Amino acid sequence: MMKVFKNIIFKHLVVTILLSFLLSSCSNDDNQIITNPDDEVFYLPVVVHVMHKGETVGTGANLSEERIKRQIEILNEDYRRKIGTRGYNDHPDGGDSKIEFVLAKQDPNGNPINGINRVDENKIDVPSLGYNQNHYAQYAYWNPSEYINIWTTSLPEETICLALGLSSGPAIDLPGASLLSLPGPDDKEGIIISQHHFGVSDIDCQAKYGRTLTHEMGHYLGLLHPWAGGDCDTNDYCEDTPAVDKPVYNIAFIGCEGEPVMINNYMNWSDDELMNIFTNDQIARMHYVLKNHQGRNALLTSHALKH
Repeated sequence: MMKVFKNIIFKHLVVTILLSFLLSSCSNDDNQIITNPDDEVFYLPVVVHVMHKGETVGTGANLSEERIKRQIEILNEDYRRKIGTRGYNDHPDGGDSKIEFVLAKQDPNGNPINGINRVDENKIDVPSLGYNQNHYAQYAYWNPSEYINIWTTSLPEETICLALGLSSGPAIDLPGASLLSLPGPDDKEGIIISQHHFGVSDIDCQAKYGRTLTHEMGHYLGLLHPWAGGDCDTNDYCEDTPAVDKPVYNIAFIGCEGEPVMINNYMNWSDDELMNIFTNDQIARMHYVLKNHQGRNALLTSHALKH
């Protein structure tokens, strides 16, 4: 279940395997990707497919470049637990995920790009497949082993605070991973975010600081909600997220083992202004996915990271 409609609950089972390993990741200069074990940072390329209906850039669903870049900054503030930002916390179980997101520098043909692909829905006639990745992939879909596909959707204003976003998850050999929202053989992968909740906005809503993408990216990298399938015994299998068997919003309550729930965890359904923590066990899970899932691992050496 993603942070899509808070009144709809799909059953999930989250798992986390505690790992202790040294990460080999990549950093990049103007010409190449360089393996830099000392840095230990995973760099992941994203393309933002901006779905709109003919509006000029910066109005309506045709989001400005500034707003898109700010959203990626927020994503990195959250995943890197950057001091002086909303993404910082000093919780003993919180950590810097050492994961950074980069707007793609090349399109699939090798042409320079700013990581933004604008698509006028009025100019492309496709059948309606619903609010899902398969529908939006008809307009634009780049190789998911080279790019994390993100679609911002041109949804009507009445969907504000209701339709936030959704993400596909990785099929991987972790217990319970089959209960992620996994693409079938012919399904497309990626993340959908309502234009109202992409980046920072002035809407009167609990989701206006760009945390919808932080949450959905967690699903894309293998995380599920702390309550998972609603089972106190298994929940998300992360020892450092207090066990809980029901959705967590903004109100603290005592969880399954007599300790307060972690309302500020990014994988809850709390307000954007409260969210500020990935735990070390959640980070270990994401690292496992990046090292062991074929498609997610391929992102680390994508040509899209190169100038």
